[in-house]
Amino acid sequence: MLGGSVYIALIRYVASLMGVILLFSQIGESRFGRKKTILYYALFCIALAALACIWYVVDWTSCVRMVAFTMYMCFSFFAFWMGRDTPCLKIYKLTLIFYLMAVFVIGGLEISILFFDRNVWADIIVRILLIGLIALLIHKYVRQSMQEFGTYVEREADTFSVAVMIICILFGIGYILNPGLSKEMTPHRIYQVVTNFLLTGTLQLLVFHFYLHIGKEKEYEREKQLIQMNYRLLERQLEILDESVESGRRIRHDARHHNAVIAEYTRRGQKEELLQYLKEYEEEITQGIPEMICANTAVNNILAAYTRKARNEGIRVTLDVRIGKNLMFPSLDLVAILANAYENAIYACMEVKKNPDGRECFIRLMLKIKKNKLIIVCSNTCRMETELKDGEPKSEFTGGVGVSSIIRTAGKYDGECDFKNEEGVFVVRLVMNIEPVH
Repeated sequence: MLGGSVYIALIRYVASLMGVILLFSQIGESRFGRKKTILYYALFCIALAALACIWYVVDWTSCVRMVAFTMYMCFSFFAFWMGRDTPCLKIYKLTLIFYLMAVFVIGGLEISILFFDRNVWADIIVRILLIGLIALLIHKYVRQSMQEFGTYVEREADTFSVAVMIICILFGIGYILNPGLSKEMTPHRIYQVVTNFLLTGTLQLLVFHFYLHIGKEKEYEREKQLIQMNYRLLERQLEILDESVESGRRIRHDARHHNAVIAEYTRRGQKEELLQYLKEYEEEITQGIPEMICANTAVNNILAAYTRKARNEGIRVTLDVRIGKNLMFPSLDLVAILANAYENAIYACMEVKKNPDGRECFIRLMLKIKKNKLIIVCSNTCRMETELKDGEPKSEFTGGVGVSSIIRTAGKYDGECDFKNEEGVFVVRLVMNIEPVH
């Protein structure tokens, strides 16, 4: 601290607080609207700066030693309450802002000491310039990727690695901000400060790119699974098309035969025989009509295709589908969920059949709407050793297709899903928000 009057201290405190708030708002998300957020931060800044000035007047020595850290801790608690990220991500972002605060606070002090003979205005101006430069760089290069980074950290990072990373950063910054080391400006001291800044910044950069890399790899894996799912959906649709073409050929061929038989009965005047023949023909046609599962065409087609595939594999299928023709829900997303769940259920049953243990393979699928909620429950026979990792089945037990797609689609509609193995019966449950069309 370079000293000065209480008014100089007030300007310094306000500049630093506004800088911290500006930088944090660049990478953090508030749980309030824009106007409320600005109002709350403004009131907080005024109150904290006033208290810091009172402390500066009452006990200058302790204020100089502890004011920066104390003010930042107060800001951390306030920002923690204001933010809407997960606790782990909030702590990481606050740690990053702590590092950036050290950059402009120490940078202003050291430049003022080295080049401007401890001029307090030089310190304030340099702080403001550094805050502006950092905010510009964050806005231009970091802000967009920080959103992806936050999502990846929430998904991929374990608590221990995040804690170790934060502790290392805090130790490095704490060493830099130690007021006992800044009384005498020597080349060794300058070397220590620069080295600590570089090491701590490099650690931040490595962590940032590490989780970005991991997250993007996971995204590529999910895209690969989506492509596989689309490929299998296309296979089912082609099966339906082939069956339709074959059915059309058979109908045209049979129509000529049936017309000839009817004409012959008519010429002979055999009315009773003709009526009996028409009755048998009607029964045959009725048996050949595809199963009508529900009124929704897209859902009916995909369920019919997979049900036929399951029954051909000797799997008992029970369907309870109660949805209307029109839903305020994209057919593509609904079909993707059902196809993934059904595909995985068939795969699980076929795995059980490879090692027969006397259990019957079955699939039960329930789909209904209740109080503007779309509810899907799929249960099927599975291997007893089917395991879950982080609440999801491992890929070796599902064929590696679709679980992440189901989770992402459920989250897209503010829904929830869970997976569990109930002693050899695998259960998938989803609840999603939906508005039915009346």
